Amino acid sequence: MSDRFTIGLKARGLGLALAVVRDLRDVWPPATAEGLEQFETDVLAGFVLARASAGPADGTIRRDFGHLEQMRSWFGRPLWEMEPPDADAYFGKVLRTSPSGTRPGCSQALATYFLFLELRHKVEIHRMTGRVIESPIDEMNRPRGSKDAALPIPPSGPVVKTLFTGWGGELATCRKFTPTARNCTASKLMSQVGLRVSEACKLDLTDIKWDLGRLGKLHVRQGKGARGSGPRERMVPLINGADRTPRWFIEDVWGQFDVTNDRRGRGRGLPRSGARSARGRAESSTRRPGRG
Repeated sequence: MSDRFTIGLKARGLGLALAVVRDLRDVWPPATAEGLEQFETDVLAGFVLARASAGPADGTIRRDFGHLEQMRSWFGRPLWEMEPPDADAYFGKVLRTSPSGTRPGCSQALATYFLFLELRHKVEIHRMTGRVIESPIDEMNRPRGSKDAALPIPPSGPVVKTLFTGWGGELATCRKFTPTARNCTASKLMSQVGLRVSEACKLDLTDIKWDLGRLGKLHVRQGKGARGSGPRERMVPLINGADRTPRWFIEDVWGQFDVTNDRRGRGRGLPRSGARSARGRAESSTRRPGRG
């Protein structure tokens, strides 16, 4: 059978039968250079809009689009014509001496763009050019980061116990009891229930819900948002003995704060930088020789 014809299915009454149908290339002639240029512009605009609707930050979208523009300028043709050897040349030669994060970022932008082309414009591009969309990034030429991901390893239980035992011992001799007790309490809550520093700094007395559950819960009002959606609230159970931590702070420390004498006006509140620096000092003192 001629290449100009394909075999298809044709409905006849209630059944289906084989029928000869026309090749789509007979219906749609190849696109002109001007038409392809306009189509490419529209596709890139659609890609930016689709990425914006997915929620990445504007800076991320601008960076990805910048990578695509640079590749398009080097390639000299629409990016959907790129094949693995073209990607080999670009990443292996043009970006060979670029900073370590440039090649992985550029590769990800190109892979995302080809995914967009495949999902949204595969049929149109095939109709206009006869080309089947396939990403030029594969497992052989996909750039790898120069460094392994720095995954934080949580300290063991004995290490955490040693830290807070030493920190608690310093409360009896420290120069400023109330801020030291406040920093210790916040850090202990973070270790017990998994709070972030920013979340612990924004807790208030009214956020402790003693009547919820068997042990009580913390109302985290300023939780980390997902994909730029803004702060997300959640209730955190006071597990791992965490119910005793705020109770001690309220009963033994809260009333000793003199807000009028606090130079920065923070009073009982915990500054974010103060939480990190206080924890760092406690960890350093714990590691000193002679401390158990």
